[in-house]
Amino acid sequence: MLGLAVGHLRGIRQSRVLVARLNRDLPRPADQSGLLSLSEADRRAEGLRACIRGAAGLSARLRGDETVRELWPEVVFLRRHAGILKPYFEALRARRVLYSGQCYYNHWYLSRGLRDLGWRADVLNWDPSPASQIFYHGEDVHFDGGSPYNLARDLRFYLDALYRYDVVHFANAHNIGFGAPLRSLFELRLGRHAEILLLRQLGKKTGYTNNGCLDGVLQSSFAKWGPQSVCASCRWNDVPEVCSDWRNRAWGEFRNSVTDYQCLLGGNRADFNLAPTVHESPEAYCIDKDIWDPGLEIPERLRLAPAPEGTIRLYHGVGNKEGRTRDDGTNIKSTHIYLPLIEKLRAEGHRLDLLSPTDIPNVDVRFLQMQADIFLEMLTFGWFGANAREAMMLGKPVICYLRPEWLDSLRAEIPGYADELPIVSATPDTVEAVLRDLIASPERRREIGRKSREFAIKWHSKDVAARRFDTIYSELLRGNPLLVEHYV
Repeated sequence: MLGLAVGHLRGIRQSRVLVARLNRDLPRPADQSGLLSLSEADRRAEGLRACIRGAAGLSARLRGDETVRELWPEVVFLRRHAGILKPYFEALRARRVLYSGQCYYNHWYLSRGLRDLGWRADVLNWDPSPASQIFYHGEDVHFDGGSPYNLARDLRFYLDALYRYDVVHFANAHNIGFGAPLRSLFELRLGRHAEILLLRQLGKKTGYTNNGCLDGVLQSSFAKWGPQSVCASCRWNDVPEVCSDWRNRAWGEFRNSVTDYQCLLGGNRADFNLAPTVHESPEAYCIDKDIWDPGLEIPERLRLAPAPEGTIRLYHGVGNKEGRTRDDGTNIKSTHIYLPLIEKLRAEGHRLDLLSPTDIPNVDVRFLQMQADIFLEMLTFGWFGANAREAMMLGKPVICYLRPEWLDSLRAEIPGYADELPIVSATPDTVEAVLRDLIASPERRREIGRKSREFAIKWHSKDVAARRFDTIYSELLRGNPLLVEHYV
C-alpha cells in the first residue's frame, strides 16, 4: 500500500511539473480547422518532446542508440499523462501518415502518390518472414529479424512515430501493430494492445485496410454466402486457431474499437463489417499504371517461348499455394475446378497453355501476366483480389465469380464502380461456357481488355488513390468522422 501511495504522489508531482512546463514552453492548443506545414509540425513536435522528457526527468536530447531500459520511462510517462498531453499532440496535426505493415504493394504505391501531393507518407515493413518479401515492392523502414533481435530499434521508432505522424494506417487481420516483438513488450509490461491504445489516447487517427474473408466476419456467417460455401473448399475451415467464430469475433471487436476509417472492397457486409467506419474503398487497393503497363518490354529471362499458332494462354495464380491448398488439391482459388476443365478442353483439341507461377517476386510476375490471354480467378469466393486488379491494369479479361449481394452493397456506396466493373462473372456451373466463349472470341477478349485497363486506371491507379486519401486523411484530422450514413 505504501508503494502505491508513493507512486500516486509521484504521478501527481509529475503532472504538476508537466503542466507547468507545457504552459511555459508551448503555445496553448486551440481548435484548428487547418493543418500545419510539415516543417512547423516537426518544430513543434521537437519542442513538445523536449518538454515531455524534461518533465519525466529524462534528457531532452536523444543520442539515437538508447536501450529499451532508457526509452521505457518515456512510454510510461506518456501513458500516465495522456489525458493532459492529447490536445498538445492534436495541435501538431499535419499531412503526416505512417503505413505500419505491408499490404502487398498497395501501401507502397499509395504512399508514393501521397508524397507527390506534399505528404510525409512512409511505409514500415515489420514482416519478419523472408518468404513474404516477394510480394512487396518497397519500404522506407524495415524491422529485419536479425539475431539477437533489435527490440530497442523498434521501440525507438515507435516513440519517434508518436511525434512524427498524425495518421497511422494498418492492414490485414490480427496485424494492427508494429510487429510481434514490440507487441509482446507492451503486452508484458502494460497489457494487451497497449501500444495501440496509447496511439488512440494521444489523439492519433487510425486507418485500416481489410483483407480476407475472416476479417470482421464470423466463420459461420461467411459460410452462409452462396451459391456454394467457400469455407467448404478452404484449408483453414477446420483449424480454429486460424479461422473460427471466437477468433474472428475477438479480432472484429478489437479492430472496430481502435480504427477511425476502414477500407473494404466487395461487400462481405456482415457482423463487424457493418460498422459505419467501414467504407467501400477501391482506391486503397491501388497499383501503379506505369508499373503494370501492357506496353513495357518483357525482359528476355521472363519471355516465354513462342506457342503454336492458335494457342490460348490461361493464367491462374495462387499466392502461397502450398499453404492455402488441401492435400486433395482443393483451394479457394478454384484450382480443383479449373484443372479438370482445362484437361477436358485440351482433349477436345483446344491448344491451351496454363501459366501458374510460384515463388517469383511480384515485381517480375507482371511480365508473365502480360503474355497471358485470359485470367482464371475464384469461382465461389464472390470477389477478386490483387491478381485480378493486376490483370485489369494490364488490359486482360478476367473470369471470377461476383456475388450479386456484394455487388449490390457496393453499388449502394459507389454505384459507378459496380456498374463499370468489367470482370466476367462465372460460377463452377457456368465457367465452362464462359471460358469456351472467351477462347472462341478474340475480339471480345480485346474489348474486355480495353475496358479493364480503363477501369483499373480510373479506380485503382495510385494517383487517383492519393487524391482520394488526401481528402480522407485531411477530413479525419479536421475532426470529420466520415461515417457511412446508411450504416449509422
